[in-house]
Amino acid sequence: MRFWPAALAVLALARADADVGAAHVVGGRDLLRAMRESQGYELTATTNGARFQSEVLGRLARRARASDPSQSPLFIDHRDWFGAYLERTRLTAERAPAFIQLSHEYGQDILVDYRRERVVGAATGPPPDLALNVCIWWPEVTGRPGKYSYEDLLSKPRLRVTNERVISYRLMDFGDMTVFDDIKGLRGRPTSGVLGLLFQLIGEGHVVENRMAISGDGLQVSRARARKSLFEVVSTVTVYPDGRTEKDLPADRPDLRALEARLKQSLKLAHPPLECGRTP
Repeated sequence: MRFWPAALAVLALARADADVGAAHVVGGRDLLRAMRESQGYELTATTNGARFQSEVLGRLARRARASDPSQSPLFIDHRDWFGAYLERTRLTAERAPAFIQLSHEYGQDILVDYRRERVVGAATGPPPDLALNVCIWWPEVTGRPGKYSYEDLLSKPRLRVTNERVISYRLMDFGDMTVFDDIKGLRGRPTSGVLGLLFQLIGEGHVVENRMAISGDGLQVSRARARKSLFEVVSTVTVYPDGRTEKDLPADRPDLRALEARLKQSLKLAHPPLECGRTP
C-alpha cells in the first residue's frame, strides 16, 4: 500500500488556526501503527467511527506529548488517513464505508492540539488524563458544497448524519470514559421509528456532546445530547462490537448500569475559545 505524501500541507494548515504553521505532519506509517492497536470491534461500522477516531488521535497525542518538547499540534492529511485506513482494514478504496469515502472525497484534514491549557480552562472535579482540541475541515472552494450527509443503516433507529465544512470538538479522556464536548459542525437526526417522525417535524439536531465508556467485553455505552431550537434530546445507546446498536441498555446486562451512571455524572468544564477552518 502506497501512502500519499502530505503535499501542500503548509497551505492547508494556514486555513485551520493561527498556530498551525508549527504543526507536525503525522505520516502514514505512524497513523497505521496507531490504527493497528484498535482491536476487538468492527472498524468499518459507522457506529464505531467515533470510538476509532478517538483512540487513534489519543495514541498519536500521547506519543507526541512524550517525545516533542515543543508540544506542536498534529496535522493529519486526509490522504494519509485514507491510505492507512485501507491498509489497516485490507479494503480497496471502492469498498471503504461511506463515511470514510466521503471524508476522503471532500478532503477533510485533521488538526489536533493536545496542550491542556488550550482545551480545558477552569473546571471542578478531576482533570482529564488527556485533553485535545480537534479541528476537521476541508478548504473553502467555490462551487463545492458546504456540507455532506450519509445514512447509518445499522443504527436503530436509522440515523442521518450531516458533516459541515468545519467540525470542531474537545476530546477528553478521563480513563473510565471518553467525552466529546463543545461539538460544532455535526448534525444528525433519526430517520425511522417514533424519533424519526419527531425529527421530521423539528429538523436535524446539532450534536453538542457525546460520552462513551467501554465494558470489559467490548460493548460501547454512549450517551449523546443533541439540540434543535428549544428541543433537546438526550439518549443512551449501546453499540455492539459489530456496529449494531440499540437504544438504552440491554435487559440482560445489568452490569452496564454502572457505566451509564458514570456517563450521567455532572461535568463542569470551561473551554478557551477555539477557531477552526479559517481562510486567510
